[in-house]
Amino acid sequence: MKIVHAQTVLAEEQLLALKDKCNNTSTKEALIIAVEHYIECEYTDMNEEMWTKKLEKIVQKKKEQKA
Repeated sequence: MKIVHAQTVLAEEQLLALKDKCNNTSTKEALIIAVEHYIECEYTDMNEEMWTKKLEKIVQKKKEQKA
């Protein structure tokens, strides 16, 4: 695996919110967690299948709440 260095510019509020959401005080670790989540998350594929999966989960939750 080849390792590369990547940079971006964020608003301070965005970085603080990310660290808080990741429960991590390290910028590097919070960014790694966010990128890994984005790559693995089924909802980041912006296509028809993504919306279908999301709607199916919503319908399933509604059925479970009624039961």
